[in-house]
Amino acid sequence: MRVRFEMAGGFVYLPGRSEPVTLDTDDLPESEAGELERLVEAAGFFGLPETTPPPRGAADHLRYTISVTRRGRSHTVQLTDPIEDPGVQALVEYLEAKAG
Repeated sequence: MRVRFEMAGGFVYLPGRSEPVTLDTDDLPESEAGELERLVEAAGFFGLPETTPPPRGAADHLRYTISVTRRGRSHTVQLTDPIEDPGVQALVEYLEAKAG
């Protein structure tokens, strides 16, 4: 499985955080690969809408673009903080940590 993660926006521009990060489970240690697979499943990633509108009146919120390719199937979603779904939030936090 390959996951591409990108952050944009926010109050403060941090160049290092704006670079996309790509994770491939084939390149990760087995435990990390399993955790990433679990988080994608727990988020119901392939059932998420492609875009989630930002909250009304939102300004300077972080925006996330996540693309997952697994077994020939690809899906991309765009999200804006705050993320209400705890499964999706856990996936974003994991990817943010990897991007940091």
